[in-house]
Amino acid sequence: MAVRRIKPTTPGQRRKIVATFSEITAATPEKSLTVGKKRTGGRNNEGKMTARYIGGGHKQRYRDIDFKRDKEGIPAVVKSIEYDPNRTARIALLFYVDGEKRYIVAPNGLKIGQEVVSGKGVAPEIGNTLFLAEIPLGTIIHNIELQPGNGAAMVRSAGTFAQLTSRDGRYAVVKLPSGESRMVLTTCKATIGSVSNSDHALEISGKAGRSRWLGVRPRTRGVAMNPVDHPMGGGEGRASGGHPRSRKGLLAKGYKTRNEKKSSNKYIVERRKK
Repeated sequence: MAVRRIKPTTPGQRRKIVATFSEITAATPEKSLTVGKKRTGGRNNEGKMTARYIGGGHKQRYRDIDFKRDKEGIPAVVKSIEYDPNRTARIALLFYVDGEKRYIVAPNGLKIGQEVVSGKGVAPEIGNTLFLAEIPLGTIIHNIELQPGNGAAMVRSAGTFAQLTSRDGRYAVVKLPSGESRMVLTTCKATIGSVSNSDHALEISGKAGRSRWLGVRPRTRGVAMNPVDHPMGGGEGRASGGHPRSRKGLLAKGYKTRNEKKSSNKYIVERRKK
């Protein structure tokens, strides 16, 4: 899981840094675990544009990922590590002993032929999914549930990991990648290890066309608009635009925007680092 710098043979290649894909072992996905994926172009069911700067992009198929890991006590063997266009992390194809196949988000260090399992009384080894009540304190984890049985909701993107720091009664305290410490029910599951493709943050696209391949259209800066279009628009010459804010006027870059009455506030032990 490394990156390589491309030789500057063209302007688009000059600053390009891409993944080596050395860990990928299969070129095509498991057909039974993929479904067609329709692009919206940022339009809703009436055809009205509700999200700007979305459109185009390469055709993709969605890989059905098992975030619940609810086949408890049934071992599975890792058959391949694959690329997934729908996420930054790599995915792993599991063959269960009962014949079922499933995809999971691949953790760092997962090898072909390795056996993984989930449920109660499972060893805290890379790729195994356990309840937070059974994971040793200080363990690096990912794919953390917020509600028991609902599937992993936190720490799923490339290179991220959390740490189980303590337990108190029904709750475990988890330190998240943002620096926030949060209480999570000990009956929730988490997977051992950190998420794969940790060098993803080092990649540089090299040209605007690669964003178009991903379905991202050019974005217009707020300060380049007129006052009728954006709070930061207008002014004589190249005016800075005042306090940074969104198109709808929501303050950004340092201003706290979290709702003080949010119900999950009581579970946060320590706020994220600025």
